[in-house]
Amino acid sequence: MAAPGRPAATLPAGIDAAELPADAIEVGRIADAWGVKGWFKVLPHSADPQALFSSKRWYLQPSERGAKTFSGTVLLRVREAKEHSDTVVARADEIEDRAAAEALRGARIFVPRSSFPTADPDEYYWVDLLGLDVVNREGVALGTVKELLATGPQTVLVLEYEEDGKPLERMLPFVAAFIDGVDLAGRKITVDWQPDY
Repeated sequence: MAAPGRPAATLPAGIDAAELPADAIEVGRIADAWGVKGWFKVLPHSADPQALFSSKRWYLQPSERGAKTFSGTVLLRVREAKEHSDTVVARADEIEDRAAAEALRGARIFVPRSSFPTADPDEYYWVDLLGLDVVNREGVALGTVKELLATGPQTVLVLEYEEDGKPLERMLPFVAAFIDGVDLAGRKITVDWQPDY
């Protein structure tokens, strides 16, 4: 159903249905149309939206809530994407005017993890840290990375673990002073941290 005063939009014919890649990661969502020539505004999930810039093929799925103008997964061939203020603006081959861009409002953007730029040594994508086991120098298991929080000057690992059959959480700063090593292949982070901190 269209919002009052705004007609329901439909996607242009050139947008193809697609299969979501197995390694797809959600990297942002489309906020709204931007201008009249088919550009649209993107709200990236990361403060550093390099994953959006590294891929020219974005996979879109409709918003989980709100009006849906399409269903399933569609492929968008991105012609150009650039930073603008605190967001990203982009245009795609298939989107030629404002009405077509408005039809994308709320869409979730996925790109294949394999298209992310290579991280520098000792830098990690958050998505790669999720699910890793965290152990201290003594080999004591502290939990599994559930999520990461940006707290301004540092990132904090949120670990989930069980104690006496109850699910609990602990937080650990993801800074060099406490992180001894990250073994992505071994799915483990070794830290200088004690369970009672």
